[in-house]
Amino acid sequence: MLTQTKKHAIPRAQTRSLISKILEERKDVLVLLCKVSGLAPYPASKPLGALMTEFCELLVDYIAAAHFGLYQRLSEGQERRRAVVDLAMEIYPDIDRTTQIALAFNDKYGGVTLSGDLTALHRELAHLGEVLASRMDLEDRLITAMLGESIGPARSAA
Repeated sequence: MLTQTKKHAIPRAQTRSLISKILEERKDVLVLLCKVSGLAPYPASKPLGALMTEFCELLVDYIAAAHFGLYQRLSEGQERRRAVVDLAMEIYPDIDRTTQIALAFNDKYGGVTLSGDLTALHRELAHLGEVLASRMDLEDRLITAMLGESIGPARSAA
């Protein structure tokens, strides 16, 4: 019995470590999103182009950490709890949609020189912020389930 408990403790510890990494990257993405958007209390500490490059790199890192950490673990059958697997299957299409939007944003703005009228950029940053908020709500539901807490009802994404 003790061996079985230790066997499950290691993957759960790895899961917790991965979740902590994802949550830390998420926080960093949100801070940089506020900076590149010019929102208070995060004044730009670098030129917008440099901030945008840093933001896009971190955005891709965050998306990849979730994809190759959480979702790959689930798709490879490493998760045995049916409720977690069912939830992942339910939300994955929406997560994938947010991934595609974030990657398209990166392809458009990552590493480019920004100049002229930035109205379109600000509009797309606002949309990306909404998309990320929706993604984070979905991820929170999955993380809660993976940590063994109750799943709760789905929240509608604004």
